Amino acid sequence: MIEAMLTWLDEAEDFPPLEMALAEPNGLIAAGGDLSVQRILDAYSHGIFPWYMDGQPILWWAPDPRMVLFPRKIRISRSLAKFQRSLSYKVLFDHDFESVIRACAEPRKSGSSTWITEEMIEAYIQLSQLGYAHSVEIWVEEKLVGGLYGVALGAVFFGESMFSRFSNASKIALVALAQCLDKWDYGLIDCQMYSQHLSSMGANEISRHEFAKLVAQLVKLPGKGGQWSDND
Repeated sequence: MIEAMLTWLDEAEDFPPLEMALAEPNGLIAAGGDLSVQRILDAYSHGIFPWYMDGQPILWWAPDPRMVLFPRKIRISRSLAKFQRSLSYKVLFDHDFESVIRACAEPRKSGSSTWITEEMIEAYIQLSQLGYAHSVEIWVEEKLVGGLYGVALGAVFFGESMFSRFSNASKIALVALAQCLDKWDYGLIDCQMYSQHLSSMGANEISRHEFAKLVAQLVKLPGKGGQWSDND
């Protein structure tokens, strides 16, 4: 049996087995390292993601259980469907990634501080330029009112954050993402941690072990490469 412990990474060190993640705080598996493209992609391919605050070392997580959404199981409530029909909006992909991630980094109404540091923003903009990170954007009257971003590897989309400046905008973005990923034969959207918001839209929790097995299979499959400038 592998003993849970926190691993401190140097620049060349690999991530430890997921079984070494701590139970408290749930899923903390490593600290340190860097936010290089290679490091971030290696993390996601093993079911690990970065999450830390300014002033902290880079912290890496693999929580158990894991919140996931299978694209074809997206749930659209009657009220959301009615709202979509009543609103004149556009859905764009990768049109303004930087504005989306910076909007996600803004303080929440609850007053909680952001975990999307400037270092993170710069790293994910680079991933976007290389065709790995993607944004889904909701535009109303030429204004960005909501959206989300994440990283795509193989046939998995690893969701990172979403925002709304308009009622239901982030929900509309998630629906658009799930519908396109289903069309493109993606098998999984990683939602990381439980939230009632995500649960209401069809996401559910699975074990870290099951999640890791799914990721290992799906990242080997072909995905939609390059910029997702449209949803064709």
